[in-house]
Amino acid sequence: MTTAEAIEQTLARRGYRLTGPRRALLEVMSGLGDHFAADDVVNAAPAVGRATVFRTLKLLQDLDVVCQVVLEDGATAYRLAPDEHHHHLLCVECSEMRDFSSDDLEAVIAEVARRTGFTVEAHRFEVYGRCPACQARTS
Repeated sequence: MTTAEAIEQTLARRGYRLTGPRRALLEVMSGLGDHFAADDVVNAAPAVGRATVFRTLKLLQDLDVVCQVVLEDGATAYRLAPDEHHHHLLCVECSEMRDFSSDDLEAVIAEVARRTGFTVEAHRFEVYGRCPACQARTS
């Protein structure tokens, strides 16, 4: 099953229609690689309106099938998300992006919530550095 098909199934399970523009955007996003900007989606799907692209990205974020990543320079990128909660490692040299999960990090967030009385509704955690390949090239 392709990523686009899996997302289509998620939309259907959650009661959302798979419109022609949504289907086109899912196919485009599946082909854009590891991460992409909203403008990349707009440019790759010229038949779909800009507002529809942004509404669809927001919907897919709300459904946890697309995640938003803040790059080192503050720009926003998107990527198709795995099924489980995760965070991101970003290489500042080659822009490689990897997902990681950490029960320890989740425990720290739960402890912060407990200590502060805060109800945590969402959090974001990106780690910036150099991937092993870039480290090897500069050694």
